[in-house]
Amino acid sequence: MSSSLIDVHAHLLPDFYVQQATAAGHAHPDGMGGWPSWSVQAHLDLMDRNGIETAMLSMSSPGVHFGDDKAARLLARRVNEYTAERTRDHPGRFGNLVSLPLPDVDGALEEIAFSFDELGADGVALMTHTHGVYLGDRRLDPVFAELDRRRAVVFLHPTSPVCWEQSALGRPRPMVEYIFDTARTVTDLVMAGVLTRHPNMRVIVPHCGGAIPVLADRINEFMSLFLPAQQPPGPDAVQQLRALYYDMAGTAFPRQVPVLLQLVDPDRVLFGSDYCWTPAPLADAHIAAIDAAEPPTQDTTWRSLTTANAKRVFPRTTR
Repeated sequence: MSSSLIDVHAHLLPDFYVQQATAAGHAHPDGMGGWPSWSVQAHLDLMDRNGIETAMLSMSSPGVHFGDDKAARLLARRVNEYTAERTRDHPGRFGNLVSLPLPDVDGALEEIAFSFDELGADGVALMTHTHGVYLGDRRLDPVFAELDRRRAVVFLHPTSPVCWEQSALGRPRPMVEYIFDTARTVTDLVMAGVLTRHPNMRVIVPHCGGAIPVLADRINEFMSLFLPAQQPPGPDAVQQLRALYYDMAGTAFPRQVPVLLQLVDPDRVLFGSDYCWTPAPLADAHIAAIDAAEPPTQDTTWRSLTTANAKRVFPRTTR
């Protein structure tokens, strides 16, 4: 293989987490049939088979907050310490995008301090919302101020939207609800001014941006119609969206990446496998499709391009 991959969208699933989430009512998480199996060795096998050098591990939906702040703080800490242990056990193979017990702001600030100062976290993973608190909510501003101060990587991950009982029509929410909840929270970040107030965060949007690439001009138009003009003028919605990073997890080809490249330059695209929620045979097939796809420029491959981009986002872990 021409270049090793760096996987910015990779999930771990420890047994203790599955037990707690199931006890909290998530036996069929986000409408899926059940929990996938995961182990360190199976993950390393997938990585070795596909030429993935480093996987940045994060927790997927439904996150760590099941309704009780204290329990969420304890679960976030346990997950983050467990992931940090795996990164120490396998130097250079794993990174740690830590979970925060949002919407508990005090608990989240405590966990940011512990994770970055004690665990050497590589960034944070934030659900698109927690119990209806989307990421543009002013209550979360102290969290973004601290992440901005630390120049943190902020990896976004979708979860079932607040209205899923009506909107999902009985189908698994990852199919389309994830895509629209990603667009919903990114639009909220833009419209609420979070990205302009906190410009030092490096934000990764999953799944080729969800629905964002085809909605960018529409969001921009509504922003100019309904938000007061800034003096001096700040970046518009399209400029803000172009400054984010986007991973290729899921069905990147043949249609999603070409649409994404209508919005962003190739230096904003990162590789993501979405393993273990994407089963290994599908992850293998998605990676084969990326390797077979025509790269955006003649002198590169998707492997070398996304790896170079990831090394700029995660210089410490990927050196």
